[in-house]
Amino acid sequence: MKYILFLAALVVIFFLAFIVSKNKKGIKLKPIAIMLVLQLVFAFVLLNTGVGLVIIRGISGMFEHILAYAADGVNFVFGGIANKGAGPFFLNVLMPIVFISVLIGIAQYIKVLPIIIRFLGLVLSKINGLGKLESYNAVASAVFGQSEVFISVKKQLPYLPEHRLYTLCTSAMSTVSASILGAYMTMIEPKYVITALVLNLFGGFIIANIINPYVVTEQEDIIEIQEGEKQSFFEMLGEYILDGFKVAIIVGAMLIGFVALISMINHLFAAAFGISFQMALGYVFAPLAFVIGVPASEVVDAGTIMATKLLSNEFVAMMDLAKITDTLSSRTVGIVSVFLVSFANFSSIGIITGAVKGLNEKKGNLVAKFGLKLLFGATLVSLLTAAITSVML
Repeated sequence: MKYILFLAALVVIFFLAFIVSKNKKGIKLKPIAIMLVLQLVFAFVLLNTGVGLVIIRGISGMFEHILAYAADGVNFVFGGIANKGAGPFFLNVLMPIVFISVLIGIAQYIKVLPIIIRFLGLVLSKINGLGKLESYNAVASAVFGQSEVFISVKKQLPYLPEHRLYTLCTSAMSTVSASILGAYMTMIEPKYVITALVLNLFGGFIIANIINPYVVTEQEDIIEIQEGEKQSFFEMLGEYILDGFKVAIIVGAMLIGFVALISMINHLFAAAFGISFQMALGYVFAPLAFVIGVPASEVVDAGTIMATKLLSNEFVAMMDLAKITDTLSSRTVGIVSVFLVSFANFSSIGIITGAVKGLNEKKGNLVAKFGLKLLFGATLVSLLTAAITSVML
């Protein structure tokens, strides 16, 4: 039965992507098939062995050290503002962007980033049928995070057409940053975090190849930028520090607006219909939960958690999942867990728009125009990852 549901899930997910495709005749089936097979292979290995666990924990540990160093700078400037024991989102999540921006700038200055772009781009672009920059961005998003990653490609942003920018943003929203993997692992099983991290990488390429198919020529993929007079090391540091701070401030402002709006919608909906907007969406998501393998008796509960992630963020949804884990089957917990490991939610539209807008206002406005379509594609990536996981449980 689970194999029949898996095939049904693929049909539903691919059909939903197909109906919003900008170029239905341009969809390339071969890279989609190859990446789907790779997803199945990786899912089997990661859910049945501990091979990837050590690697991911090592990467996560490295970024925990980076954030600890960032905290030294944040505490020096903002120490004493927060209540004892409190962890303000702005200080703990947004302010470290400044330090990570510095590290990205150094990597760019010493020519490490260009080498990584060429190497990773070349390898992955042979598989996914997309450009080298898109391939690099997907991996970099899983390292730097969905807002910080755009700092690493800020020199290319002014030259990117809409279709390539959409793919970059889809990758950013579909993945999660290595710096918060440890936090996820305290709320859900580490094997599901790792599985989602890997599968979302290829899932983003698959969905982008359906919704937004295009061919990148060699001339388009090698973007040579005239930077003028070479900056000194300290000039570069100043530029990237300010870029990081600008991104942090704009992302914070976007989050305030989006989260407040969602809160208002929930309140008004409950007053009018006697049920929260999240619970209503839970019933909407129930059929999708069923088709990706959740048992019929648990689809509303699972759908509500999935809707909570969409409306708020993955942390809130993971905490809600923890409250009802004992009432759900292990199969449902696994499927929902991998669905939650991504940045696909309404707030992320604001985060990504703000991050791009902070670096290039024109491109930021362009991202805002396709924001809902971006969220739709990233949600399909999460559904695909959940469906592939379900067939392995």
